[in-house]
Amino acid sequence: MFKMLKVLKTILPILFFFCVWQILSMMGILNPRFLPPPIEIIQKFVELLTTDDFVIDITQSIKRVLIGFVIASLFGIGLGIFCGMYKFIYNFINPIVEMFRPIPPIAWIPLAILWFGLGDNPAFFLIFCGVFFPIFTNTYLGISSLDEIYKRAAWSLGASRRLFITDVLVPSALPYIFAGLKIGLGVGWMVVIIAEMVGAQSGLGYMIQLNRTILEIPSVIVGMFTIGCIGFVMNKFMTFFEHVLIPWKYN
Repeated sequence: MFKMLKVLKTILPILFFFCVWQILSMMGILNPRFLPPPIEIIQKFVELLTTDDFVIDITQSIKRVLIGFVIASLFGIGLGIFCGMYKFIYNFINPIVEMFRPIPPIAWIPLAILWFGLGDNPAFFLIFCGVFFPIFTNTYLGISSLDEIYKRAAWSLGASRRLFITDVLVPSALPYIFAGLKIGLGVGWMVVIIAEMVGAQSGLGYMIQLNRTILEIPSVIVGMFTIGCIGFVMNKFMTFFEHVLIPWKYN
């Protein structure tokens, strides 16, 4: 019963949004040439879902996001742990990070295409640029925020360095790490769409850009909502893993 209520709390606002959109379209308040009604969007989605190109575009975007996200996560978490453990490493790395962090991933597009050409590689690089910084920053904050009393308790109980890291330090930082992972995943999903609009021949970003040029507005909106739905599902998966790995946070 409780799970059903949670599902309804998620679905009802979405249904309300689409109902209002449909009513406004039927009343003529919204111009169907520029913003087609939801019924037309759903019909177009079903139509596109039967085509190989649309399915390929979805899988290509997901593949690029996941590969870039995993690479950035490994670097961000690893470097964040080292910087949190060793202050001199953080003092050396932080000015470099702060110099590059304000640069938006979009600004790297010309260099990414110049260095890696067209295709997947520039997308991986751009996703890395967008995902790395929130993961690194949150991991560092989690590692460095461990209360001194827990450190002393672990050492006084005879914990080895490896045991201290795996059983005390990293678990205490997991809520921060997952916060960074969620932010990074959202950023990576946005970045891949931008990258595909500029330097790819497949993916949802490429599909949106292609349909924009031929004024196929329903297909553009289908692409946009597909991006939103996939991002929503990805975030739910991340939340599920967070519940599994950090059960004490939700008890």
